[in-house]
Amino acid sequence: MLKIVSALGLMTSLYLPILVVAQDLPMGNPEALGFATERLGRLDDAFQEYVDDQAMAGSVILVARRGEVAYFNAFGYGDVAKGVKMEKDAIFRIASQTKALVSVAIMMLQEEGKLLINDPVSKYIPAFSETKVAVMEGNSYDVVAADRPISIRQLLMHTAGIGYGFGAAADQWKQAGIQGWYFADREEPILETVKRMASLPMDAQPGTRWVYGYNTDILGAVVEVASGMPLDKFLSERIFVPLGMNDTHFYLPKSKSSRLATVYSANEDGTLVEAPVEGTMDSQGAYVKGPRTSFSGGAGVLSTAKDYYLFLQMLANRGELNGQRLLAPGTVDLMTQSHLQEITFPWAEGCGFGLGFRIIEDLGAYGEPGSVGSYSWGGAYGSEFWVDPGDDLIVVYFTQLRPGSRVSDRAKLRALVYAAIVD
Repeated sequence: MLKIVSALGLMTSLYLPILVVAQDLPMGNPEALGFATERLGRLDDAFQEYVDDQAMAGSVILVARRGEVAYFNAFGYGDVAKGVKMEKDAIFRIASQTKALVSVAIMMLQEEGKLLINDPVSKYIPAFSETKVAVMEGNSYDVVAADRPISIRQLLMHTAGIGYGFGAAADQWKQAGIQGWYFADREEPILETVKRMASLPMDAQPGTRWVYGYNTDILGAVVEVASGMPLDKFLSERIFVPLGMNDTHFYLPKSKSSRLATVYSANEDGTLVEAPVEGTMDSQGAYVKGPRTSFSGGAGVLSTAKDYYLFLQMLANRGELNGQRLLAPGTVDLMTQSHLQEITFPWAEGCGFGLGFRIIEDLGAYGEPGSVGSYSWGGAYGSEFWVDPGDDLIVVYFTQLRPGSRVSDRAKLRALVYAAIVD
């Protein structure tokens, strides 16, 4: 932290971002990194087959181990109709992979003494001083007072009881115009939207069950209040610039718009159709021509495989990359172990949830290749990442397909990557 003396002689404290010049990725020899090159090549066959079968338009895969990139390839098209090939530097809407970035921002603020994760959210956003919960009674619902304050830690864990506006009181959330994760077309700043959320009935009592929803959007608003900076500026100055994530933005500069991969949807028969330009969750989104006002900490960022790898390698290094330390090692350790205790993670057996990540706790129950202690998450456009400390492995996978459930690409990716590790 540098001390700057103003012209008035007042001493102020400013964090000055360090400009990091873009560098080539640390490429390694796959065999030296413990991979069988021939087995890694199965990724080429599998993901080119998805393109050939028109199951998806294209994708980018990056696999790194021991701090070096062993595999980095692009498949198919960034835009089928225009015949634009998918490139390794394509920019993707990463949706819920934004959550990991904002979770790190919260922990950075705790390390600076700006907040504590066990603080009530109301300390930073007073609208959350008294919240409500919708309780189903037959075919209708009652609204009761929350029996405890919502904490920042519960937001990180997704145990605050806050969904995406489709719970028991969906009618009230719809009337308020707050449903779904898409915010890019909004002219209302995220802090104002979050304040309105606080008056709506939540899906569960705080701390009682895992509910996926606006938790990290609320955390983004907390970052703004605690830091005194807009979320986009904080993430850029404190995370993106220090790590050299030069192509990561909430809204794209016009000069980069040609690199934004097109979103596709799958028809019932499995054929691809380009998503509409306008709309909400299933559109191309207002990431180029939108109002550029709402910074969604839960699902608003765009990035490249290279940039997101740099972020993950910082985490794998327990908080540091290329001389830039964002977090203390113990903070990363705290984030990457499950905090659920008695609460069950409902989306996958053998898993818990940490402070922003799904954590594998029981490999047999999980039923897919991996290691205990691996942490991961994905995005609504079909992307996924995971960091496996046991195998010293990082995988970044980006595509733009909604919904992605018609193909088994993510499970196949996991199987093929681990099948290629032979040491």
